[in-house]
Amino acid sequence: MTTIAYTAARIFDGEHLGPGALIVQDGHVVGIAPAAPCDAKHVDLGQGTIAPGFVDLQLNGGDGVMLNDAPTVETLERMGKAHGGLGATTIFPTLITDTPEKTRAAVKATEAAVAAAVPGIAGLHLEGPHLSIARKGAHDPRLIRPMEGADVGFLADAARRLPRLMVTVAPESVKPEQIRALCAAGIIVSLGHTDADYDTCLVAVGAGARVATHLFNAMSQLGSRNPGLVGAALDCGGLSAGLIADGIHAHPAVIRAALAAKRGPGQIFLVSDAMATAGSGIVRFTLNGRQILRNDGRLTLEDGTLAGADLDLAGALRVMTRDVGLPLDRALAMATSVPAGVAGLHDRCGHLSPGRSADFVFLDQGLHLAGVWRRGVRLDLAPAAGATA
Repeated sequence: MTTIAYTAARIFDGEHLGPGALIVQDGHVVGIAPAAPCDAKHVDLGQGTIAPGFVDLQLNGGDGVMLNDAPTVETLERMGKAHGGLGATTIFPTLITDTPEKTRAAVKATEAAVAAAVPGIAGLHLEGPHLSIARKGAHDPRLIRPMEGADVGFLADAARRLPRLMVTVAPESVKPEQIRALCAAGIIVSLGHTDADYDTCLVAVGAGARVATHLFNAMSQLGSRNPGLVGAALDCGGLSAGLIADGIHAHPAVIRAALAAKRGPGQIFLVSDAMATAGSGIVRFTLNGRQILRNDGRLTLEDGTLAGADLDLAGALRVMTRDVGLPLDRALAMATSVPAGVAGLHDRCGHLSPGRSADFVFLDQGLHLAGVWRRGVRLDLAPAAGATA
């Protein structure tokens, strides 16, 4: 077995940032040493940072395709490859609100992809259809509907078949006892696309919800008399929250304020909310029969409504460090160890610890992605998103 020691100016292990050498053997992390051992093959990556592969819990497409277009193993393979090339070595492909038939197909395809060990696929995120039409965003209002008893049974069965299942719901479309049943089945319940008031959101948290989907976007806002879901997500320690840090979905000043206000132990983590454009040069695509346009780092419906993000997590890191002013180690945790913990995957990814799969990235001094390794094998890089150039 060949032992390889990767060195760079800095290594982030999931918690700490400092000098050292990442020791890899047979596709697994041996550990981080003060320097490269004499008996190891030495690979000096230069001035930059080695970090765990990114963990992205919300992405809707890649390589020119959407999961909604064709929820098949082939689509998941393409998404896994595209996002792996963008540094996200662990992903939750996400199905946007669609028909029951498409939802069943997405569950079946994810189950088959996991059984076939398709690289990167660690679970499934169902964003809808049990949302609020008032906060629908780019979701098709014709497909949004309240949760029924049969839906609870279907989702509980899906959770038994998948390694992880996250479901985004609006509290006004789902009863507290339904949330309680979903959580009892092992589902990660996230609140989003909701106009619910603060107290209603807290009831959902009391029933077991523990995540908020893309903080600030498609949710009841923070007001002086009604804190809304934004206020609940920041003030309630039981909630973590995904964040689209492209400088478009949330202003850097707002992100700074949110980070300062967030009460733990819940934390804010980064998501790409990437669409078909990820790892692709396409400039338009369709979702539920509607055109989505790519222009200058934005994805919008023809009426200008934001429709996902033209973002990868390396780009989000640049926004967080350059524009928000966050220290590098804290920003890196938001793309690695924090989402891994939210998904219950902290023993598999998000850290460079002994025995873990050697999934890691190398970022140059400008935090542009310069290398990705999955199980110790270097991947081809995918084209970066337009919003992050």
